[in-house]
Amino acid sequence: MDVTAMLPKEAGLESLITEKKTCWERLQEEKRPIFIYGMGDGAIKIMNAFQKYGITVSGIFASDEFVRGHSFAGYHVHKLSEVEEMVDDFVIVLAFAAGYPELFQYILQLAKKHTLYAPDVPVIGGGLFTYQYCMDHLHEFNQVYRMLADNESRQVYLNVIQFKISGNIHYLEKICSPPGKILRMVLRLSRNESFMDVGAYNGDTLQEFLRYTDKKYYLIHAIEPDQKSFRKLENYIQEHKLKSIKTHHCVAWCNDTELKFNSRFGRQSALYTEGTPVPARRIDTLLENDSISVIKMDVEGFEREVLWGAREIISKRAPKLCVSIYHRNQDLFELPLLVKRLNPRYQIYIRHRLYIPAWDTNLYAVAK
Repeated sequence: MDVTAMLPKEAGLESLITEKKTCWERLQEEKRPIFIYGMGDGAIKIMNAFQKYGITVSGIFASDEFVRGHSFAGYHVHKLSEVEEMVDDFVIVLAFAAGYPELFQYILQLAKKHTLYAPDVPVIGGGLFTYQYCMDHLHEFNQVYRMLADNESRQVYLNVIQFKISGNIHYLEKICSPPGKILRMVLRLSRNESFMDVGAYNGDTLQEFLRYTDKKYYLIHAIEPDQKSFRKLENYIQEHKLKSIKTHHCVAWCNDTELKFNSRFGRQSALYTEGTPVPARRIDTLLENDSISVIKMDVEGFEREVLWGAREIISKRAPKLCVSIYHRNQDLFELPLLVKRLNPRYQIYIRHRLYIPAWDTNLYAVAK
């Protein structure tokens, strides 16, 4: 990442945030046809925001290879090539996530050809991220900005905020960090770590950890509440004959209880008022006498509760932390402030891995 303009640590974000008009407001002013690119939950959230702002949807399209003559939300789903034949000049609103290099580059190329916005809608919770939202929480945002450990973190933090207001993907393009660089330069992983993967899914993060450490480690704890993902996780462990791994089929939580878990068989499985009862455990309880040196948390918006359930080990042992801070609007300030409160010795870093929208924006904490 090119960080050419050194950002002053003492500056207030009110003087650095230049995006004051949201993508919703810009779309309100558009005279050109507006087409939503993609279907699913993201498109529904965007269409709800359109209704709030009085924005007209001209149509929906998907990549040519995914269109099979179906419809979505009452709209016939076009191919991109069909839209380009019908309309000379139109605006694209991206409604899906691009998290691998080829797709990321494709979206960047598409943005050179057409006006493109990638609106920020929270993965969980309500409300839209606007300039006014930033001003309403300016004190908290400034607290985080000023406590960040390096200039790259401050640039990433500012760019993510600018993106979330504007929907301009070029703010994200400029701040992507390769996973290996983060593990090497920020977390500085050794080959003797005790690693806890909270939200282990099917073992994808575990694979990344093992690849970087050349499968050398002391101990691993892996927590996954979704039954299908848990089976895939265990199959991965057995297939690769991994030793010294403890798996936990439960929800990581702030106290020891039982919760209802709505299993959607994938990354979007989450806690709801209805669902299958699943045991919930504090990390401090699960660890018992084990010592952990690295904890990764990606728990679909419940990172705050999981951190609170790990408060003893965080305050006493200060393990290295990797915590997702993109699920809820308030995660950008609530989670860094909570980590610092639990252990003031932490140095706080923010990095964004290759992703559109601002998913995979993570907090990294390393004790001094």
